[in-house]
Amino acid sequence: MQADMIQSWIRPVCRIGTVSVVHIDLALDEAHERHAVSWLHEQERQRWQRYQVDRPRREFAFCRSALRYLLCQQLGCNNYELSIATADHGKPYALLHGKPVSIRFNVSHSDPHGLITIREGLRVGVDVEAGLRKRDFDGISEMVFGPNEREEILSVKGAKKARLFFRYWTLKEALLKGLGTGLSTDLTKIELPQNVRHGAPRGIFQSPSDPATHWQLQDLSTQQYTAAIASEIVSSDPNYTSHTET
Repeated sequence: MQADMIQSWIRPVCRIGTVSVVHIDLALDEAHERHAVSWLHEQERQRWQRYQVDRPRREFAFCRSALRYLLCQQLGCNNYELSIATADHGKPYALLHGKPVSIRFNVSHSDPHGLITIREGLRVGVDVEAGLRKRDFDGISEMVFGPNEREEILSVKGAKKARLFFRYWTLKEALLKGLGTGLSTDLTKIELPQNVRHGAPRGIFQSPSDPATHWQLQDLSTQQYTAAIASEIVSSDPNYTSHTET
């Protein structure tokens, strides 16, 4: 099974501590999609076939095949030896020969961009939003942001409001996906670190319900998309704030 074709739609973005971030190009042709599907296992192909709309079907094929390729590289295994299952709250995890592995990963996509984060051991989450789609920013803010975050979004207008909303949204969504708790987490009860809300590209989040757990939040936004990752950290790790562009 050719891996060089998959390499044509994945691109390393950066490495932050032990976390690797990879970009997936989702705007490719049918030949690439056919090759992506060839990497899927039978249940994944059935899932791919059930999609009724081209865009999400293509996103699933490209992201899942790229994830399989990256996991095979990390684990030093063949694709047929690898399986991907789903835990509580819908978070996927990898198994090798039917046994869970210690590698953690997360996937997000917003056509035409996908992002995959992968690391050893600790939890990680990622979120990406392409463009600045018009939404009821103030109304949604009431449901997903804390009081300081809502006040800051209400204080700005137009494109600045959209940029701030999606920045906060991707940072909190990445954190939620990293936690793996799904909708059971009340996002209005947790707020982004003050330095991040005031423009810093990264900051440390400490969960009020779990003070022993810390997360590094990192803004990865570009001119093409808004994105962020959340990485579980240990305070003794001297590398958790390092950010290397690749």
